[in-house]
Amino acid sequence: MSVVSASMSSVVGEGSAQSDLSPSKLHNILVEALADLPPGSSVLAIIADKTRDDNTNILFPLAAGILGERRLKKYDALVAQGTHSPMTDLEKRLKVGAEGAPIPGLGQIFDHDWANPEKLVTIGKLDADKVKEITGGLLDQPINLTVNRLLAAGQYDTIVIFGTTMPHEVAGFSGGAKYFFPGVAGPELTHATHWLGALASIEKVIGRVETPTRHLFEAAADFIPARVITLNSVVSRDHARLRTYGLFCGDFRQAIREAAAVSRNVHIKYTGRKYRRVVALLDEHLEDMWVGGKASYRLGPVIEEGGELVIYAPHLSSISKVHDKLIKKYGYQPLAKIRELVAQCDELRQNLCVAAHLAHVSFAGRQGPDGSIVPRYKITLSSQLSEEACREVNLGYLDPKTFQRKNYEGDSDTFIVENAGRDLYLTQP
Repeated sequence: MSVVSASMSSVVGEGSAQSDLSPSKLHNILVEALADLPPGSSVLAIIADKTRDDNTNILFPLAAGILGERRLKKYDALVAQGTHSPMTDLEKRLKVGAEGAPIPGLGQIFDHDWANPEKLVTIGKLDADKVKEITGGLLDQPINLTVNRLLAAGQYDTIVIFGTTMPHEVAGFSGGAKYFFPGVAGPELTHATHWLGALASIEKVIGRVETPTRHLFEAAADFIPARVITLNSVVSRDHARLRTYGLFCGDFRQAIREAAAVSRNVHIKYTGRKYRRVVALLDEHLEDMWVGGKASYRLGPVIEEGGELVIYAPHLSSISKVHDKLIKKYGYQPLAKIRELVAQCDELRQNLCVAAHLAHVSFAGRQGPDGSIVPRYKITLSSQLSEEACREVNLGYLDPKTFQRKNYEGDSDTFIVENAGRDLYLTQP
């Protein structure tokens, strides 16, 4: 693929599937992207949490140096952790590249608490007709737009999003306005977007740019009362080294689409066939099944009906640090069954992001011998979780002490994937 250079005035940057952008090249792009930020500005940086392996530790100090020349009135950061658990102070410093020395000019790094009304503010509302139009009728209820109170009018005049772009099960591709919704949003749009992604079906969402979920949170992002500059990086591990393939900055609609054009050629792999068994050696950044479910999201398309996904994750110690109780109560089941449960249970209707997660991990259903809907493939988890804990959520169990990769190598019906959960695998373009 040739280099993609952002040509629209609202976006600056470049990248390709062959690029390896140096820190000096990244610095030059940031200089141009932040060039018209006036002196005395108040800036809020939005950053991903530790579950995202990205280049924020490189970009953040570079941007801080550029912004420092503007004599900012205020410069803080907010972690777009969605419904994930907070990071430690050390993890935050590592994230922004401040493990050796403080970032000049940086004030406080705030956590986001999506479920605490006192830390949220309402910035607008999408009415029912608009929601129905955007989602093609999949959703038809009005949605109040609540976000972290730091995004309220008058708090900051500029927001800079440090994000990465890759295939995503809810949005199609991560990045852009997704860092607002659900990154720093309240429960309303967090639940709505996750459930919308499930209703649209994961197979028709992941790896696609124009999805109903992206259109929904881009419409919501228009209510953000500050100027928004989004930095969309395309990164991946190249023999353990994090490589930056692209960086596109500017308008939150256009920049993500420029980045996705590169990500599509970096993060989507083609196998040419399906396999009876896929062995996923889970990415170590995915520390519970709430995020570790990405192994199923991104490998499901290449698993045969009635096949098996083995997730080997000796570092994984929990189902979810936030949603553990509900996931254990209902378990992983195909969308058709989860929809029935949502219709029957107030508890799930009030926690649609959990309902979506249950369906996403199960990935898809098929008709069993008795006519009932069963998972399209079996998922076997080899982790720190006990056999009882796995069975409780409808997962198979494999003792990690007995797992040996060599037992699966050489089998033509088995596909082994390292750092599973990073890339999306499809049979063909």
